[in-house]
Amino acid sequence: MTKRAHRPVIIRGQEAEDWEDVAAIFEGERVVAGTLQLPYQSRDAIRDRIENPRPDIRVLVAVVEGRVVGTLGLHFSRGRQAHMAHLGMMVHDSYQGQGIGAALLEAAVTLAERWLAITRLELTVYTDNEPALALYRKFGFEIEGTLRDYAFRDGRYVDAYLMARLRDKA
Repeated sequence: MTKRAHRPVIIRGQEAEDWEDVAAIFEGERVVAGTLQLPYQSRDAIRDRIENPRPDIRVLVAVVEGRVVGTLGLHFSRGRQAHMAHLGMMVHDSYQGQGIGAALLEAAVTLAERWLAITRLELTVYTDNEPALALYRKFGFEIEGTLRDYAFRDGRYVDAYLMARLRDKA
């Protein structure tokens, strides 16, 4: 993959008007392969999810030249786990490897730890997703375990790592 010249990345909260750009992200082969998303999702379903967000999720988007090219959702826990959130991130196939994920992750960690009193951030990542593993390690995430046969992808079951970042240890 060729890296492009650095372009400014703006991180902000997701808005209802972002749905078309987000739907384009969902259509990417690498996005589908690297996440739990299924191919051929209805654009209407994606639009509905964005226009009617769940109250336990906060979504950040990365914008380059007026286009949403990445999303990161913070999924909040409740009750005795109110101190933690689970991350889910997608970057448009054409923008992977260009610092979009790092910009989203930096903003999410700052939001979670400095503003929302989140002390534990968790994520799952496929064991063969080396670029994502390197990014998460860079931000202080550590592998806590292997989830065997975690998901069905392209005709077979694949493993994933459970990774976490603890504020007091990062």
